[in-house]
Amino acid sequence: MARGTYLTVPEFVSSTFRGSEPPLKTLWLSGELQQRLHKVFGHPYKSLRLRYWQQDAKSAWVLEEIGKELPITLGVVVNGASIEQIRILTYRESRGGEVRHPFFTEQFEGAQLGADDTLDRQIDGITGATLSVRAVTRVAEAALVLAAAVADKDAVQ
Repeated sequence: MARGTYLTVPEFVSSTFRGSEPPLKTLWLSGELQQRLHKVFGHPYKSLRLRYWQQDAKSAWVLEEIGKELPITLGVVVNGASIEQIRILTYRESRGGEVRHPFFTEQFEGAQLGADDTLDRQIDGITGATLSVRAVTRVAEAALVLAAAVADKDAVQ
């Protein structure tokens, strides 16, 4: 069975920042940012703000997206403008749980935003997990969009 919690949010944050957890920050989703996320997800994002952790150029995001019918909770680490790590925290579907394995998630390491807020690389799918693969890819793209927005905001301040 694919369902399960594989990593808690505190465990994800602790492992990301090696036990030196930075304070939780809030990003308010402006109209432009909401439009970009709508384009990435293919539907309006459900929240007006997101919480994240940031230390220097590294940020950690916990985001959810629907696989086939239920949400998948993911942790994404962005360092600079590229993905450092993506982890499945909680998987709720009965099928497609192979997306949690390193053979799949390692494809995202080093990925950056290309044209139109899509990844700069092709992600290989998994037979029987097409909708989960798409959900993970959308979350990866969204995390890069969000990290870029935070970097732009920090550069202005």
